[in-house]
Amino acid sequence: MSEILLETKGLKKYFPVGSKKLLHAVDNVNFQVEKGRTLGVVGESGCGKSTLGRLILRLIEPTEGEVLFKGENILKYSHAQMNKVRQDMQIIMQDPYSSLNPRMTVFELIEDTLLVNKVFPDKKSRENRVFELMDIVGIAKRLAYAYPHELDGGRRQRVGVAKAIALNPSFIVCDEPVSALDVSIQAQTLNLLMDLQRDLGLAYMFITHDLSVVKHISHSIMVMYLGQTVEAADSDELFANPMHPYTQALLRAIPMPDPDYYINNDLEIIKGEVASPINPKPGCRFAPRCPYATSECTSGDIPLTEVNPGHFVSCIHCT
Repeated sequence: MSEILLETKGLKKYFPVGSKKLLHAVDNVNFQVEKGRTLGVVGESGCGKSTLGRLILRLIEPTEGEVLFKGENILKYSHAQMNKVRQDMQIIMQDPYSSLNPRMTVFELIEDTLLVNKVFPDKKSRENRVFELMDIVGIAKRLAYAYPHELDGGRRQRVGVAKAIALNPSFIVCDEPVSALDVSIQAQTLNLLMDLQRDLGLAYMFITHDLSVVKHISHSIMVMYLGQTVEAADSDELFANPMHPYTQALLRAIPMPDPDYYINNDLEIIKGEVASPINPKPGCRFAPRCPYATSECTSGDIPLTEVNPGHFVSCIHCT
């Protein structure tokens, strides 16, 4: 069995939105990321994926729960301890343009990571490391003094990747890193991330709403809906045997590269209203949109249950 690098236990984040009202952005999420492997986190916009990633890195503080990194609960760490841990935990942002300082060149953007963390103290060693990183991620040396607005989206994202790996981390949160890119550039970026994982032994938490992307890069997948995990399994198992009605709906929504498919098959649309994440009622949060929902689905909270080895589902009709 692979070594567990990162684990969350009962992780919650509630945002106050009014008098005695709380928005349950992340609600009792438990998962593990193994060393050198990728956990894909999937769900529609607003399900809590990005909030979860920021909680793990302590960019925002959780309401409750634990984040265990290399066996230590980093939520108890001091500011100084977290500064050291963050060298080993990095993030690649969704928008490669807004995440980069427009007044800094490619060289300065990558060097800044080394300066802030006070590694490579002399100028020559920093310069060598910057050019080494540019070479690793596939940025031509001639672009070292170009500004972000002079680069295309793919090259801008490669700058973000270079910054993320500059300190030799073991874990990276990839927050929809290819959603703003063209399809062909998406493939190049995904292949780059997979090559880096193989060469550097990186572990990823890959956040996306695109199941086609997550199937390509992930070893295991966790499906989120309104702040909760509804299904989790190995990638091959999830695609071969999706159990939760929401997971099944997501898989049906993957575009098929065959026009005849849409002539011969009707698209199944999820009906019903999305439940409110503000002070949510007990029970399955997908119940208002689920064609199989019964009164039992809303009578109480439904735990995540292992129905097959390594396959967990939060649904009374699947257990």
